[in-house]
Formats: sequence, C-alpha cells, structure tokens
Amino acid sequence: MTHQFDTETRLSPEGDGCFAGTVHPAWNIGDNPNGGYLLSLAMDALRQAAPQHADPLSVTVHYQRPGLASQPCTVRTEILRTGRTLTTARASLHQEGGARLEVLAALGELHADASHRLMPPMPPMPAPEHCLTRSGDEQGVRLPILDRVDIRLHPEEARAGAVGKAEVSGWIRFRDGRPPDALAALLFVDAFPPSVFGLLGMVGWVPTIELTVHVRRRPAPGWMLGQFRTLDMIDGRIVEDGMLWDSNGDLVAQSRQLALVRQA
Repeated sequence: MTHQFDTETRLSPEGDGCFAGTVHPAWNIGDNPNGGYLLSLAMDALRQAAPQHADPLSVTVHYQRPGLASQPCTVRTEILRTGRTLTTARASLHQEGGARLEVLAALGELHADASHRLMPPMPPMPAPEHCLTRSGDEQGVRLPILDRVDIRLHPEEARAGAVGKAEVSGWIRFRDGRPPDALAALLFVDAFPPSVFGLLGMVGWVPTIELTVHVRRRPAPGWMLGQFRTLDMIDGRIVEDGMLWDSNGDLVAQSRQLALVRQA
C-alpha cells in the first residue's frame, strides 16, 4: 500500500545531488507548510543520497523563510563524510530561487529492539479514545494537516490556555494507517500544538526558527505519545523541549526547538 506521507514527500533525482518535488498543501498550518513536513522532504533527498545509512540519528534544521504550498521545490544535498556506521550530510530546500531551510544531519542505522540503559518513562496518559482531537478553532488557525495526522490531546490540555502552563501532551498517528518510522518521528515532534498554547491560549501559527531532533530507535507500530514543555520564553521567542514514545512505552525521539510567538 502506498501511503500519503510517502507519496507527498517523494522527490525525484535530477543529478549532482539535486532532487525535485512539490510541497503538498495538505500538510499546512494555516497558509504555511508545517516545518516538520518540509524537513521530511529534505530528509527524503538525504536518504536517497546516502542509501547505506537511511535512518536519521541527529537532525538540525534552520528555517530561513516559510515554505510555499502547492509549489515546486528543489533539494540540494551534499555528503560531508561517510564511514562504516555513520554518514554526515547537508541539505537545503529551495523554492522560487531562495533557500527555505538548511539541514545538517547524521544518518545511520536504528533498531526497534535496542535496549535503553537509561530512558525517561512514558508519562501517564488517558487512552486515545478518551482524549480530544486537536482543534484549529482552539489554536486560532486552520489546520489542514489534521487530514493527514490524527492528534488526540490530553483532556486537561486540549482547550486554549486551560492547563495554565506551557505544556501539551497527547497521541499521534497517520490517518491512513501508515506505521510510524524514524522519518515520521521528525514530523511528529513538530505536529502538536505549541506548548505555550496551554499557557497563552489562542496563539495561532508559531513558526520554528531552529529544530533539533535526536532519534533513538525505530518505533513499534501503533499510536505514539508526545509530551512538550516550554520553560523559557523571552522577547517573543520560546525554547520548547519534547519527547516521543512508541506504543511499547519506549523513547523514540527527543527534540528542542526555538520558535516565535506572535502575541497580540
């Protein structure tokens, strides 16, 4: 079965480390493509450029300007170093003659059965059927991305500003049944409402400046659980930390991002 995420992140090689595709509008937050989705496009190019090391281990992306939905894109890749267990590579996504994002990534091989010696435990969470669907009305922005991913928020954290702190947690999966993998983890850590939604209320679009994700293992099939917190907010900029666990309760990914909050 061909899934929407794979079809809508697939790029075609054009030679000399360049790949071409289109930014699909179904992954938008308001009028802008979701940052995790744009990163997934760049990572598809890197995985094709370095097929011997297909899993993202550490990924840092700087967003230079918003992407353009429904428009062609080109991803330029550069392999910086390849060894026996690790490839370091760079990618930049371009639209209308300008770079939209720059990625630096370490790629390798992850395992679903790797044993953690130290691991933060999955937080207690009501079952997905007892959680509430993420709402664009609550956040104050249209969310076309919800046609692609199913996000169920903790009942106490699903209403704008209700929890009184900068924290959001809940379940996530693809709507078409695609099983999660390491690449999906890069999307999922940027698909939840911004954590300041729980404190500030209707925050609209919160654009990412920089996002770093460390992927620790391949996830088990099923729902994944995310928890995101902000402890640092100054001059309209926040630092948000996140974690993502799989259906077995194993930690899959950790993230940190610097983002802009545009308060009225």
